Amino acid sequence: MTQADLAQAFQRWLDHLATVRRLSPLTLEAYSRDLRQFFAFLTLHQGAPPSLAVLIGLKPLDVRAFLAARRRDGIDGRSLMRQLAALRSFARFCEREGLGVASAIAAVRGPKLARNLPRPVSAAAARAVSTSETRAGEDRPSWVLARDAAVLSLLYGAGLRLGEALSIRRRDAPLPGTDSLTVTGKGNKTRSVPILPQVAARVGDYVAQCPWPLPADGPLFVGARGGPLSPRIIQLAMETLRGALGLPDSATPHALRHSFATHLLGKGADLRSVQELLGHASLSTTQGYTKIDAARLLKAYDEAHPRAIAPS
Repeated sequence: MTQADLAQAFQRWLDHLATVRRLSPLTLEAYSRDLRQFFAFLTLHQGAPPSLAVLIGLKPLDVRAFLAARRRDGIDGRSLMRQLAALRSFARFCEREGLGVASAIAAVRGPKLARNLPRPVSAAAARAVSTSETRAGEDRPSWVLARDAAVLSLLYGAGLRLGEALSIRRRDAPLPGTDSLTVTGKGNKTRSVPILPQVAARVGDYVAQCPWPLPADGPLFVGARGGPLSPRIIQLAMETLRGALGLPDSATPHALRHSFATHLLGKGADLRSVQELLGHASLSTTQGYTKIDAARLLKAYDEAHPRAIAPS
């Protein structure tokens, strides 16, 4: 089993992920990068480019050495878990294809992760970042400001992930008069989310101003040259808004999705309904947002209750 065999297996695995598992392009890119980094590590670790035989003959110590090297490079625990998941996926694929059993990869446990609570922004801040008026003084085309406001409105107003918002086709645009939107989330699962009139108005404003043709089967949100909009553009827009509004670094596009869930639960929404709106596979994931609201209530109690105030 040669290096060429490994390269062919790697490409067939990527094709399998794209056509059978139907993973998103971003996930495919991350998984491909993870495996290439692992192969590059093995080249240095063992003094020669790896082959399938080398992969199958690995010891758990070799895999742990890779994770340790990535940790020294400053990679956090969540990224390490994703890299290990990519390795396990490739190993399972090789086994199913009859190429051999890379048992060392399955034997290695991932790093323990501290479960950090999501950090939402306030309702006022969420409303401010999802309106183009907040950035009216910028030297940017008005349609670009309208576009960014529409995307951010979908994150806060409908609880979408950034990738979900950017994957909307023009024919499915939630324009004024639309009361719901069907989105495809993780694991290729679809869900229906309500569309608020304010959110539909933002999308309608963008569509009316966009100078580029928006074919029905093409992306709803486009970049400055008319191609698909990069997630990085929205992340940069959020960085600008953080500076303008004095928000912390935790105020990212994804924090708007956290804010959507936290504010709904704070107003008494049912936990199961919020789970369905977010597209969470497990209720335990959604329950993390109840801890945020509990922490807010305890803080208010400590600051206001007479018996909680220390004597002067």
